[in-house]
Amino acid sequence: MTQTDQIVLPAKRRGGETLHFALRNKKLLVGAFVVLAALVLAIAGPILHDVSPTEYIGVPGQAPGGDHLLGTTMFGQDVYSQFVHGLRSTFLVGLLGGGLAAVVGMVVGFVAGYRGGWVDEILNMVTNILLVIPTLAVLIIIAAYLKVRGVMVEALFIGFTSWPWAARAVRAQTLTLASRDFVDLARLSGVRTWKIITREIAPNMSSYLFMTFILLFGGAVLAAATLDFIGLGPTDGMSLGLMMNNAVKWSALQLGLWWWFVPPGIGITAVVGALYVMNVGLDEVFNPRLRET
Repeated sequence: MTQTDQIVLPAKRRGGETLHFALRNKKLLVGAFVVLAALVLAIAGPILHDVSPTEYIGVPGQAPGGDHLLGTTMFGQDVYSQFVHGLRSTFLVGLLGGGLAAVVGMVVGFVAGYRGGWVDEILNMVTNILLVIPTLAVLIIIAAYLKVRGVMVEALFIGFTSWPWAARAVRAQTLTLASRDFVDLARLSGVRTWKIITREIAPNMSSYLFMTFILLFGGAVLAAATLDFIGLGPTDGMSLGLMMNNAVKWSALQLGLWWWFVPPGIGITAVVGALYVMNVGLDEVFNPRLRET
């Protein structure tokens, strides 16, 4: 057995062990199934059901059934078309907003934790300042002053305002790993800072970083749904929160049009809930102390 084999085999065993416990964790499997099912519907739904979510095509206030799977709004718009397009926007905001927050938070956390000194103090000060600022209030103010709002713009604002807690968490983990022998050895060997972070520190935190992204993904979806529900969401698109906003605005509850606001509410709850259940399951998989025997 060569030296390379001795290094690769343990990694394979760890990967196989993680996969073994992942396939046995019910929380992870259920959460992943719900998220994947919603993702497939978000991608395939608008393609298979080629109807504009804003087009007036049916009898106003028609109950689910017949030509309209989820009925119509009081203006004759197809609710199913609005739902699948809104579900797509939900995943897009979660991916872009959560992904951006994860990237910014991880970069700040890695640099602050590894470099230390005045760099750490400055980045930590900025992070602490942003942590005490009410993010939702900032998003509401920004959104209120934008005349034209799209899903992309909404995702960018959510991403740039929701990274501080992730930076704090990554910084704490980096501080622990930065003092390990293998990092000291790489530093003494003259390896550059960014290579040490990307090749030595980040791989040892991969599970933690993945779980952080899932939480940021769910947080971005909730933040977007909140903005949309209060009328500060996209002005040139459709979202689940906007569906609920329109339903409330036009008295869907009083008129008994439950099919207008129940599907988007279930969609948001299912996606966010499944993401958090997945996160709990992943914690049990990656943490040997929490694994189910």
